[in-house]
Amino acid sequence: MGRGGRKGGGLFGGVMESTAKLINPTDIGVKFQDVAGCEEAKIEIMEFVNFLKNPQQYIDLGAKIPKGALLTGPPGTGKTLLAKATAGEANVPFITVSGSEFLEMFVGVGPSRVRDMFSMARKHAPCILFIDEIDAVGRKRGGRSFGGHSEQENTLNQLLVEMDGFNTTTNVVVLAATNRVDILDKALLRPGRFDRQIFVPAPDIKGRASIFKVHLSPLKTTINKDNLARKMAALTPG
Repeated sequence: MGRGGRKGGGLFGGVMESTAKLINPTDIGVKFQDVAGCEEAKIEIMEFVNFLKNPQQYIDLGAKIPKGALLTGPPGTGKTLLAKATAGEANVPFITVSGSEFLEMFVGVGPSRVRDMFSMARKHAPCILFIDEIDAVGRKRGGRSFGGHSEQENTLNQLLVEMDGFNTTTNVVVLAATNRVDILDKALLRPGRFDRQIFVPAPDIKGRASIFKVHLSPLKTTINKDNLARKMAALTPG
């Protein structure tokens, strides 16, 4: 695991750079088989895996190039894990950052970090760029705020510019997660940006049993793990 290259550059050099973390394919350590309880979401996100593995096939067929998707749903349902598993399944680098890391007291820091993050993504393409809690930086513009409002808008504008700058040969998929899709700026949801939403729900009893099976699998025991998983699922809330 690492971070983008450091440029040094003056008193605020380090502050202006992206805090995004880069995870190489060999260090991701998770694939779809390790993610349970969200089977429909895995099916939907599989298109991005196919694109990252065979981008030329999409170009040759004249198919729409999938640029990004928004993973929505309540907290704790595995949105981050699913994004990471998508990179693991596609065997590409995974670049991850929290939306709150773009919000700083210094003017210009947010937009600078966005530019730095997308530069990192282009450098490591094909890859997946994942922005967790995107509502922190992507909330609707023009609303009430308590300071730093224009900086948040500038950061959001830079994010939109960077996403629009991707073309058919960039080979970077941008995924983002939120449990507050209702407060996102509509510009984020336009075609070519996060125009696709993938809902990751709280698992039902069958999904919870599948999750327990994944976690019970490494244990050495004579107990029937399938039965134990079903019993544990029945005892946990959905």
